[in-house]
Amino acid sequence: MKEELVKIAEQGRTLLLKIAIFLIGITVLGLCLIWLPWQAMILEDMYPEFVFLKLPLLIGIYLTTIPFFFALYKGIKLLSYIDKNQAFSERSVKSLRSIKVCAITISLLYVLGMMILISVNAGNPGILLLGLVITFASIVIAVFSAVLQMLLKSGMDLKAENDLMV
Repeated sequence: MKEELVKIAEQGRTLLLKIAIFLIGITVLGLCLIWLPWQAMILEDMYPEFVFLKLPLLIGIYLTTIPFFFALYKGIKLLSYIDKNQAFSERSVKSLRSIKVCAITISLLYVLGMMILISVNAGNPGILLLGLVITFASIVIAVFSAVLQMLLKSGMDLKAENDLMV
């Protein structure tokens, strides 16, 4: 009985993080399917001179969801490796590397989008501020993933060195 409780506790240590990732994914999916098209129609009515940007902006935002959802998938995979006591494995390092690349991709896409908006004089301060927040959040995630990747790689090297000594 005690062993079963310990096993359940070990598997549940990342359950809260998996639930958080799932909820973030569902929220972003809902925003993309319901809120974003509705908001685009409202902005189209408010700023008819920028109606030509509606479709390119929607496509650009939807393009950024591809690396976003891939990073969420890799985050869940990383948590499953941790649950299986395989945190110090090459697969974990690859997951962190993928998360880092996805975060950098999102940042670059948003910077490109903001530059396009500014170049056509459609740089609404609210929209640019939101783009900056998303860009900086992605950069923070990329840096955090790179640091964790480096620490994990160092831990793997140290573990391999200790295994050779025994």
